[in-house]
Amino acid sequence: MVDAAPNDDDRAVEAALRPRNLDEVVGQERVREQLSLVLEAARTRGRAPDHVLLSGPPGLGKTTLAMIIAAELGSPLRVTSGPAITHAGDLAAILSGLNEGEVMFVDELHRMARPAEEMLYMAMEDFRVDVVIGKGPGATAIPLELPPFTLVGATTRAGLLPGPLRDRFGFTGHLEFYEPGELELIVRRSAGLLGVTLTDDGAAEIASRSRGTPRIANRLLRRVRDYAQVRADGVCDLESARRALDLYEVDRSGLDRLDRAVLDVLCRRFGGGPVGLSTLAVAVGEERETVEEVAEPFLVRLGLLARTPRGRVATPAAWEHLGLAPPRTAPGGASGVPTLFDPPTG
Repeated sequence: MVDAAPNDDDRAVEAALRPRNLDEVVGQERVREQLSLVLEAARTRGRAPDHVLLSGPPGLGKTTLAMIIAAELGSPLRVTSGPAITHAGDLAAILSGLNEGEVMFVDELHRMARPAEEMLYMAMEDFRVDVVIGKGPGATAIPLELPPFTLVGATTRAGLLPGPLRDRFGFTGHLEFYEPGELELIVRRSAGLLGVTLTDDGAAEIASRSRGTPRIANRLLRRVRDYAQVRADGVCDLESARRALDLYEVDRSGLDRLDRAVLDVLCRRFGGGPVGLSTLAVAVGEERETVEEVAEPFLVRLGLLARTPRGRVATPAAWEHLGLAPPRTAPGGASGVPTLFDPPTG
């Protein structure tokens, strides 16, 4: 499966391909325009901009935008992640090292420990934290003043953030999946930076299989480049792109091995559903979170899978994608989606 965890080389290449400023960013026009206005107004006032929350599926550019915010402000970027902040003391140590105007980026913000989260409330609003020294009745809270800074939080699951934390962000931007035409522009730009010879039809083929995600588009481009160098004449044209992506099990719709496994189990083993998420994850041999966060959003977006209160259901389009005929007794009748009037399935 191509969309695996990237290694160090992949991360280095991805970093080299990142846009350096807002003008280089392709797509996300609304978020880009809003963010540009926030940053320009802050520069005019000579003050740190409001805290920024970026949400959306993985690979759409949240980390890139955080780096651009720091670059546009001419400020250093302090990077950490929610899972790395397990105690309030971890957060206090990071905050106490910030300088005035610095940008602090917290990835996967929704996974931060609750005690640290509560400390962050005061830091964001009052630029102050209370550091507790000692334990028990003799514990003493020492107030620590912080210089004005900008927090940029990124999350793939904004619904898991507590309301008080969301409310402390002055600007919230939700990143949407990219259109094929936007991905073509991104692939062509990346090919130029990598020194890859890429034809227009080759770029279109890669973009059409990239699940609306720039990170995946860049990764597929590198795999097509490898195929073209080893088994073709080095040119990433339509034929090379198709052969390479077929070899790496990325089909014409962008579905990979996991996506097809979910649909195959749902249709062949469970008759189209409804099936609970945990059961579906066990059947395909993956973690529940992997199925829910990696495979399902794209399958739902393509109309191949539906989430219902009773479980996951394959739509008629899923059966058609697998080359199967949907059963006459498929849940929900012609639509493939259960309704309140369907009999219970036990």
